[in-house]
Amino acid sequence: MRHGVSGRKLSRSTDHRLALLRNQVTDLLRYGKLNTTEPKAKEVRPLAEKMITLGKKGTLHARRQALAFITDENVVSKLFADIAPKYASRPGGYTRLVKLGPRLGDGAEMSRLELVE
Repeated sequence: MRHGVSGRKLSRSTDHRLALLRNQVTDLLRYGKLNTTEPKAKEVRPLAEKMITLGKKGTLHARRQALAFITDENVVSKLFADIAPKYASRPGGYTRLVKLGPRLGDGAEMSRLELVE
């Protein structure tokens, strides 16, 4: 039984899964959008929103927490300087999930995760 167990394993080991999620959050913040499978997008979404919330705090501690998760220092600078101020008055819901349909190769459900304007 899996009572109260949250999150998806995505058929990966823990280290591989964490590296995948960190890379996808970094790319979402770098490019503003991300095309991936629906389960991956649903796992990335809360992590990306947490990073934007850290950016809104703007403290040194929040910046160090973001640097511990995001893999690129330039993306962290962009997050704190450009992305977070855009959402200063917004209480949450910084991302949008758009379903794109099945992938041609294997039929996996694809989604676009993008930052809300």
